[in-house]
Amino acid sequence: MISNKRHGANWIPASVLMIGAVGYVLVARLLDSHRPKIQTEIQQESLYLSGNALKRMSLGFNGLVADWYWMRALQYVGGKILSAQGSIQLDELSQLDMKLLAPMLDVATTLDPEFMEPYLYAAVVLPAIDESQAIRITRKGIAANPSQWRLYQHLGYIYWQRGNYASAGEAYSEGAKIAGAPAWMQAMKARMAAEGGSRDLAREIYGRMYEEAGDPKVKDMARVRLLQLQSMDQREVIRKLLEIYKTKVGRCPGSWQEMAPLLRAARLPIADGGPIDPSGTPYKLATNTCDVDLAPTSTIPQR
Repeated sequence: MISNKRHGANWIPASVLMIGAVGYVLVARLLDSHRPKIQTEIQQESLYLSGNALKRMSLGFNGLVADWYWMRALQYVGGKILSAQGSIQLDELSQLDMKLLAPMLDVATTLDPEFMEPYLYAAVVLPAIDESQAIRITRKGIAANPSQWRLYQHLGYIYWQRGNYASAGEAYSEGAKIAGAPAWMQAMKARMAAEGGSRDLAREIYGRMYEEAGDPKVKDMARVRLLQLQSMDQREVIRKLLEIYKTKVGRCPGSWQEMAPLLRAARLPIADGGPIDPSGTPYKLATNTCDVDLAPTSTIPQR
């Protein structure tokens, strides 16, 4: 990730590249010289300089140092996810000890206020860890980049995720006033007021995120959430079919095969006689309660 690419340069002289490479090495050594002697695992690192202090010490290579902190933030999040037990989504990391993420994102955006990727992470990952910091960093991005409507989209997402639909609608509406903002931004204010936490609105939000996210981890998170919403729709249909079966037969079905005609009529995806979720895993039938649930082996999030 080269900082000048973010700022719209079309070419870079070889001499500038050479100076940049040397500067990067010098800055990296400078950073390392100020690091306390602690464990080498990135999870145990502590920040040792503030963003403003780094700005003064970065020898004019603010963008390169911002990249360095951004890569550290990605490694930090990735390491925490890998060390966690079981599957965990990028937007539900509250149970992990991630106290360094907000400072890392803050430093990266102080060094390079036009660096958009850390703001996206602040909106997607940080709310589950520290909502106030997520809002503060996103608003910091808006103040530094008033022509970037996507930052208002990020802010609206934070508020929507927390159930604050009025503030979410206002954020989308403010972003809609910026030149180049798409028409759906303005429509989101009315949808927030009318639909709030509806599944259809969630589909719209994650669908837009999937289409626009450049970070593959954020894109995958949005994709999984869309599959989760699809599964919720499917399970809602299946529960209605289970009620129909119970009313007709007087008991819960003992297997999916017993209600195969109903499943086929509903045009649900079926494999081996039973319905499957969007990941291709068969749904689990609760024969005692006439209910359906995700199988433990499914990659669709339970919540």
